[in-house]
Amino acid sequence: MNTAHPPFELLSPGGFVNTEQNPPEDGPDLVVYLHGFRSSPSSVKAQKMITVFEQAGWSQRLWVPQLPASPAEAMRMVQAEIQCRLPEGGKLSILGSSLGGFYATVLGEQYPDARVVLMNPAVKPYEDLVDQIGRKKVYFSEEEIEFVPEYLNDLKAMERLTLQNPSRYFLVAATGDEVLDFNQMVARYPGTHQCRIQGSDHALTEFDDWLPLIQLFLGVK
Repeated sequence: MNTAHPPFELLSPGGFVNTEQNPPEDGPDLVVYLHGFRSSPSSVKAQKMITVFEQAGWSQRLWVPQLPASPAEAMRMVQAEIQCRLPEGGKLSILGSSLGGFYATVLGEQYPDARVVLMNPAVKPYEDLVDQIGRKKVYFSEEEIEFVPEYLNDLKAMERLTLQNPSRYFLVAATGDEVLDFNQMVARYPGTHQCRIQGSDHALTEFDDWLPLIQLFLGVK
């Protein structure tokens, strides 16, 4: 069986890890993982992140919420929890997959010191999700969500077109993404650290291959 990972290109303007701002021995004080549309904390990537933090003895530093269908409600919930969970002066990191990557970008611009990892992020979800209106099954769960047209307007309203500091962002994007446009993702995040995977898929099936890079960027042992 061939276990080699897909070829990839790592672009890292200014150096991948700033040890002065993000000492590996300290790590982030709070890491928020935001799943994608119709996904859940039971997704493969979310569960792998939970395992990484358990093995590091940092379970209390990771928060993986179940996001509501309403973008405005999801944002309010995450902002409130960050306010409660992040120690004063603490270091925040945000990981987002697909729609969670869109949310992570919005939050990354609200918390200017946060480090942000984007995994095949949605760039224009208010266009991508037009055909998802209605009641939909949640993956990895028995739950369902109701996605209404007003949510598309909410997503459009919270869009952030520029990044204050691209060096705080790490984009992991696959050319083989069958759901979102790779070129659109790369074009949306100029000047960021980028792992451009040749092949793979929207789910990043070979996530174990890219996890060490994500850990390095976040300062997670």
